[in-house]
Amino acid sequence: MTFGEHFVELRKRLFRSALGLLAGSVVGWFLAGWVLDALREPIVQIAKQQGRLAELNYDNITGAFDLKMQIAITIGVVISSPVWLYQIWAFLVPALNRKELKYGLGFFFTAVPLFLAGCAAGWFVVPHIVQLLTSFAPSQDTAFIQAKDYFDFVLKLVVAIGVAFVLPVFLVLLNFVGVLSAKSILRSWRWALLVIVLFTAIATPSADVVSMFLLAIPMVVLYFAAAGVAWLHDRRAARNAVRLETELAT
Repeated sequence: MTFGEHFVELRKRLFRSALGLLAGSVVGWFLAGWVLDALREPIVQIAKQQGRLAELNYDNITGAFDLKMQIAITIGVVISSPVWLYQIWAFLVPALNRKELKYGLGFFFTAVPLFLAGCAAGWFVVPHIVQLLTSFAPSQDTAFIQAKDYFDFVLKLVVAIGVAFVLPVFLVLLNFVGVLSAKSILRSWRWALLVIVLFTAIATPSADVVSMFLLAIPMVVLYFAAAGVAWLHDRRAARNAVRLETELAT
């Protein structure tokens, strides 16, 4: 394909992705109320458990509309993800050889479920974090929480934990392309555990350590699972190398 043909192909893929995002955002508009109710639940629990007035606050006339639109677009991105991910994949596939295509498919079908699982884990710890951070305010004070800032906080936390769950897949991918060996992954297990514990301690500043360990345990399991997959791959690659040398020698 010429450069012009690549540009036309890219424009077609972007247009289809935009249509998918638009359709997903329309659906997200009708689901925004349900999502906002779910986001409001930790605030309701603050009022019950801490005995204070706690509520979401809109600081301007268009604040409620802007927040609903932001939630709708976020839902649209999630709902339409199969569409725009496929468009990206369809645009890149002609440039990949068979081996790279196989690795890419494996990464895609592994990373997406892990990302969703990480987002679910992040959503699980959100109420604990919100309750802890608001508990530092004196009991006689009122917690007026800016709705947009609160949504941004929750979204960034959930996405950050979702991305953290995907990182072991990158380790496997680096091993498959020959950048990182299984021995290197296993030798770094102490540093990996330290980083995981620090990350979960920062992401879950809850008074109880249960939430931290509930988040850390699956991340540790995923890390060693990645090391196991890398070890199996290195072992198979070594066997193939020995067989190839034997065939060449004969």
